[in-house]
Amino acid sequence: MPGTRRWRLPNRDGMTSTAKLTRRWTVDGASQARLLAGYVAAVMFILDATLGGLLNVGRYDFFYLADSILHGHLWLDVIPAPGTYDWVMYGGHVYVPFQPFPVVLTLPLVAAFGMPSAAALEPVLNAALAASCALAGWALLGRLGVANIRDRFALVVLLMFGTVMWNVTVRGGVWHTSEVLGALIMLLALCEGATASPRPWLLGLLVGAAALSRAPMLFAAPYFIWLLWRTGPESAAGQTTRDRVTRVVGFLLPVALFGAIDLVYNWARFGSVFESGYALASLPPELERLREMGLFSLVHLPMNLQYLFLNGPGTWVGLPLLFRPDPYGMSVLITSPALLVGLWAIRTSTAARGLAAAGLAVLLPTLLYYGGGWIQLGYRYLLDSIPFWFALCGLVAARRGVGRVWMLVIGWSVMVNLWLVVWAASFR
Repeated sequence: MPGTRRWRLPNRDGMTSTAKLTRRWTVDGASQARLLAGYVAAVMFILDATLGGLLNVGRYDFFYLADSILHGHLWLDVIPAPGTYDWVMYGGHVYVPFQPFPVVLTLPLVAAFGMPSAAALEPVLNAALAASCALAGWALLGRLGVANIRDRFALVVLLMFGTVMWNVTVRGGVWHTSEVLGALIMLLALCEGATASPRPWLLGLLVGAAALSRAPMLFAAPYFIWLLWRTGPESAAGQTTRDRVTRVVGFLLPVALFGAIDLVYNWARFGSVFESGYALASLPPELERLREMGLFSLVHLPMNLQYLFLNGPGTWVGLPLLFRPDPYGMSVLITSPALLVGLWAIRTSTAARGLAAAGLAVLLPTLLYYGGGWIQLGYRYLLDSIPFWFALCGLVAARRGVGRVWMLVIGWSVMVNLWLVVWAASFR
């Protein structure tokens, strides 16, 4: 009859079938969420460990460094093979130019198994880091208010299989291990920052460790200072300037500690706290010419912007793989367009604008860097910023959900990155 409301009869347990379906896809129990998160992480670990064993590029610098530290020095007890690069020859010794924090993970492996047995575990280590990223991403989405399990699952799949995270993990090597570790630590920092009352000391430790893994991540520090200034255990009305300053100082002290470690590490290797080794590393002639224009310079900006936004899919080779990827990079508009949906949150959220600013700040140094990522599938330096873009996606999903169109774009991102992983064997 007109004007009559039609009610759906409940089942014996008092729930309608519609309510049951909604409940099934909504996180209303921690055990259900943990079970699915563990499943995603386990799949990621097994898949990446297997692929990493096949596709690893074979640069075990952090394992060699761990072995050297166990023998009481910082130079490597290896002679670089002819035609290999990114080593530093200084004072008759060979050094690693990269940030040293990943050696914290390789030290116990080398101590337990020795070399070269420990180095053979690098694919397993990288897979464990990637699986941990999946768990951290899942937790971050929960803290951002993404209650729907399907939406969480879709976004974690995007993070792990629809971005450069996937091929960076399975290719391994000194460059890629530090990138995955840095992304993991930054995801954990964002998890802590998403709580009602972030702990300054913990945020400081995490940001310091991230920066000691990947130096550009230090540029995220202003975001966390801003975050601590506007949040805290007291209500906004009850906070004093002294309370805010105390929290900021509590954050900066651990960051400064990691900074001091980095400076001492530089001095111990090269006799200068400001020489990291990047200016001394061995390079192919093409990169040597670019570095002579400046380690960081505006002259490198057009090149990096091209790799990040403009590079196409590569050279046509026909069926079944269609294109051979450009070894210098590929536009994020092709590889991970689903990430860009997160920018929608900037329109309505101050928190989103802070995350976007942090992501851009972290990306800026590499846009000015001479290296351009060198041989890469996609633009691998974007991984430094992806935790922030992922958090932006979480804010959009919490507000609007992951609709069908976004799901399709996530599917595209996964397929493109699967195609890049298939090609990875040709870029070893």
